[in-house]
Amino acid sequence: MKFSRAYVEVTNICGLSCTFCPPKIKPSTTMELPFFKKILEALSPYTDEIALHVMGDPMVLSNLREYLNIAQSAGLKVMITTSGFYLDSQRCESLFHPSLRQINISLNSFNKNSVSRTFDEYIEPILRLCDEKLLRSEAFFINLRLWNLDEERSEKGFNEKLFSRLEHHFDLAAGSIISQISGERQSIRLGSKILLHFDRYFEWPNLTNPLAKEGYCQGLNKQIAVLSDGRVVPCCLDGEGIIELGNLNETNLGKILTSKRATNITDGFLKGVCVEELCQRCSYKERFVKGGIND
Repeated sequence: MKFSRAYVEVTNICGLSCTFCPPKIKPSTTMELPFFKKILEALSPYTDEIALHVMGDPMVLSNLREYLNIAQSAGLKVMITTSGFYLDSQRCESLFHPSLRQINISLNSFNKNSVSRTFDEYIEPILRLCDEKLLRSEAFFINLRLWNLDEERSEKGFNEKLFSRLEHHFDLAAGSIISQISGERQSIRLGSKILLHFDRYFEWPNLTNPLAKEGYCQGLNKQIAVLSDGRVVPCCLDGEGIIELGNLNETNLGKILTSKRATNITDGFLKGVCVEELCQRCSYKERFVKGGIND
């Protein structure tokens, strides 16, 4: 069994209240470094890449570099997803770590929060990070995420303001970004390994959502997630641990992955059936094609 990626929630602290994210119910938790090391030792036979994200923002950690050092020692590449609100000079420097493969910055975060920061104050550190990456010719990707497409173009004003700023900064022709948008998932190149990535809004799985018992998902097939308190769940959208398969504080990962609950989930997906209620009430699975991945 080999996963394309394992999500490791080093902290469930984000510091924001984005309207497109569910509220955090569980207490704030951050993995201690020794436990993080233990988790990576357990994961390394199963994957070559970890993503330091489920619900929290790893950039809130002032000692992020220590986590990256452990990942490098374990031979794992790292993907970081952040809101972009914590890119001060010290934290930015930690991103130029040899373990980094990709940095995702969720640009939607700015206009979906009640914050006193201006747009310029928000975007400038992000652009400085991009400039520094180009200056150093670093190999990692910066993926500027704009996952706010909808038929009503409800974010038209914010998006056009952002496009204008990006076009000016990256010396692109005025209007060139909007002219390329298809309304579906796609990426537009801004610079060497710097992409503006578009996608539609999605609804987080919730036990109150409508039922859809059929479907396929990459959970326990291409990915797995470990929450900040050690609970193992099938995918990165189960931030509250509703489908808890086990806890790495108590059980080894091999036993968790071969448990009856885990095998029922994977066997069900192979047949196009969602056996867990949370999966039945998750519309994100509509983005996947059985036997493949659209991620």
